[in-house]
Amino acid sequence: MNRSDSTRLFNSIAPVYGLFFSYQKRRYAKTLDAMQSYLKHETVLDIGCGTGALCSALSERGLSVTGVDPAEEMLAIARRKNTDKAITFIQADATTTLPFADKEFDLVLASYVAHGMQEEMRKSLYRQMSRLAKHYVIIHDYNANRSALTSLIEYLEGGDYFHFIKHAQKELQECVTELQHCFSKVDVVQVGKRANWYICVPKS
Repeated sequence: MNRSDSTRLFNSIAPVYGLFFSYQKRRYAKTLDAMQSYLKHETVLDIGCGTGALCSALSERGLSVTGVDPAEEMLAIARRKNTDKAITFIQADATTTLPFADKEFDLVLASYVAHGMQEEMRKSLYRQMSRLAKHYVIIHDYNANRSALTSLIEYLEGGDYFHFIKHAQKELQECVTELQHCFSKVDVVQVGKRANWYICVPKS
């Protein structure tokens, strides 16, 4: 699925995602509580923020949060769900150059975004995240402990899920831009039965 088709899909299913906002936020909050040591900085960029559940959980921890997503309908829900929070939401596609300065954010995250992209798109995402992050890039995504339902859905969605979950750490370690690796270090921490944090230190 190309990016324009993917954006149209997520615009169309945004109301369904909106129904699960509170559930997603609780799940994110639980993960953030367990990974608090990575949240000691001030500014955070959430790439592929969707309806803003992760942004909301981050904001409640005192962080200055910006969320970007290519699907305007997702962002419309994110803004409605977070009217009480000082979160900036911007329509943008992370596989192109995002409108931010180099190293503008302390922490850059992407949650359940990478697995739905083809490999070359993921590499573009990693390069953008490395460019923008001062301290950490965190890819929050599936691990190999997938459910049968997840496998079926991802097969029908047509992303690169099956390759990603087998090769994510190696792919991140070998990501190269301008003849340098995107990240100087990649660690993997299991944060749920079927989810990992791929914690990357960007090149300075």
